[in-house]
Amino acid sequence: MSYLVISTSLSPNSKSAILSKAAYEMLAEHEECEWVDLRDYELPHCDGDKAYGHPNVEILRKKIEQASCILMGVAIYNYDCGSSAKNLIELTGKAWEDKTVGFLCAAGGKSSYMAIMSLANSLMLDFRTLIIPRFVYADGSAFAPHHIVDTEIIRRISLLVDAAKKLCRP
Repeated sequence: MSYLVISTSLSPNSKSAILSKAAYEMLAEHEECEWVDLRDYELPHCDGDKAYGHPNVEILRKKIEQASCILMGVAIYNYDCGSSAKNLIELTGKAWEDKTVGFLCAAGGKSSYMAIMSLANSLMLDFRTLIIPRFVYADGSAFAPHHIVDTEIIRRISLLVDAAKKLCRP
């Protein structure tokens, strides 16, 4: 069983990266787990053509294919997930088939907690992805500059990690 935690935000001050890193650290204590930060991979915009052949797309496609379970840190902007997450999925396509996926979402306010559903629905319908029915949603009040200060958010990350392990056990 292998786990992949992907931080999809490109912001240098990404709060979803903080959430993702916390999940990664919890998983890596007892499980085979890999960390991917999209800030480390320059990706082209999906153009439906040549972008699929980009070397970083191939690297990420293989990492996704090899993982059984993927936890994605996603920034929420304007009541939707950040475009870098959607771009990654568009570029790597079928690598998402039959995966178990969970979400760690960071947003500026409390009102967008359902914003991840369009991305979850797309993964379920296009790639038969199993979506973990527990996700983390944190607004700006959960964070100090470089760490999580809200103990309820830390507890929810732990519950997501536990759900991922439970769903992905052989």
